[in-house]
Amino acid sequence: MAKCTHQQSTPGQGSHNIARRWFLQQCGMGLGAVALNQLLGSSASALGADPLAAKAPHFAAKAKHIIYLFMAGAPSQFEMLDYKPELVKFDGTLPPPELLKNYRAAFINPNSRLLGPRFNFAQHGQAGAWVSELLPHFTEIIDDVTIIKSMSTDAFNHAPAQILMNTGSQQFGRPSMGAWASYGLGSENRDLPAFVVFSSGSKGPSGGSGNWGSGFLPTTHEGVMFRTSGDPVLYLSNPPGVDDRAQRDTLDALGTLNQRRLDAMGDPEIATRINAFELAFRMQKSAPELMDLANEPQHVLDLYGAERGKPSFANNCILARRMVERGVRYVQLFHEAWDQHGNLRADLKKNCKDTDQACAALVKDLKDRGMLEDTLVIWGGEFGRTPMVQGDGDDGRDHHPNAFTMWLAGGGFKPGAVYGESDELGFNVGNNKVHVHDLHATILHQLGFDHERFTHRFQGLDARLTGVEPARVVREILA
Repeated sequence: MAKCTHQQSTPGQGSHNIARRWFLQQCGMGLGAVALNQLLGSSASALGADPLAAKAPHFAAKAKHIIYLFMAGAPSQFEMLDYKPELVKFDGTLPPPELLKNYRAAFINPNSRLLGPRFNFAQHGQAGAWVSELLPHFTEIIDDVTIIKSMSTDAFNHAPAQILMNTGSQQFGRPSMGAWASYGLGSENRDLPAFVVFSSGSKGPSGGSGNWGSGFLPTTHEGVMFRTSGDPVLYLSNPPGVDDRAQRDTLDALGTLNQRRLDAMGDPEIATRINAFELAFRMQKSAPELMDLANEPQHVLDLYGAERGKPSFANNCILARRMVERGVRYVQLFHEAWDQHGNLRADLKKNCKDTDQACAALVKDLKDRGMLEDTLVIWGGEFGRTPMVQGDGDDGRDHHPNAFTMWLAGGGFKPGAVYGESDELGFNVGNNKVHVHDLHATILHQLGFDHERFTHRFQGLDARLTGVEPARVVREILA
């Protein structure tokens, strides 16, 4: 796919009747509008073309859809997937002074004592991966996933770290990875959004809607939040007294006015508005059917641990599979429940009970349906937790960006693999470091994009998901 150039809106008059006085008044800031008119071509109405039409990437894609299971709040790798015998051995002792030199923590004294894992581990699968007793269902898919134990990020507070993990920047206002996927590939379903978001857990993600925003990309690529009760999207149903015919007539009239404005202004956001109205009209038929689990067999519900009519993370996982079946490009499930500064044991038991079965079932279900090959499932939070205890007890961990764990399944990633490791105490990456930008570059590669060429012109720069720092595709974890 060729590099795309951001198109600013043209002020003033239509392209066929520009007055000299308007030209002198409005072009005092430069002749950018003249260049824009050349970019737009002879007719701004070309912008009215469907912005979500399916597009070809740079090269053949291994992954065509993504389901991102975002464990917001940051799950503790030490109680789940990164077993550290040395932490067991030195539990309750002070860490080596040289380890903590110039170290910054979010909420604790860096001289806090080491805290060993609070749960038992055992080895599973062909690679002998260490998995906690908290994740019995995950052990059943261990040979289908790639575990990365050497993740690293730059932020140690929730909101900026979540925004970084999803947009490649700690600053609000950048396009999310889901928006980039929609922008680059379009959608395979004209009756549903290309990018859908669900939220469960105790609250919404700390980074809010910035996690699924479109930033400087056209807003049609922004994630659409679906609710799990009532209307899937707010105000989707017609109000009393308005039938489909009346709404269709209203939208046709509104579309005509918007098209006239688009022809005059050339603003791509007007094209986005036209398409948004039409998509909403089509969703009135498609979304209720999609969200109704009545036709899901009982054995599928049992596989996920889901119940009809009862909102849950498990139900959201089934809905994510149903969306991918219908061609939705990117589905992201936020489960904000993992910030265990205290009450570590009890909260982790609950969180894993709420999510482990459904996460494993999603991978199994996709595999059984022949969908895992081109659907990438991502699991992880915004950072990890400290190997030191928070507080005076032994039941909490602080934020830790230096080293943490994620896993991926399908989409061309190597099954049954464990990549990288943290050091003996889990404080820093020991080998094969994977920065957030490296993860993004690798995911884009599986979607068929060269992350250095997949750009959008914004404020004079060719902006990209992976930013300006060097990033690498981690080819060692690709099948």
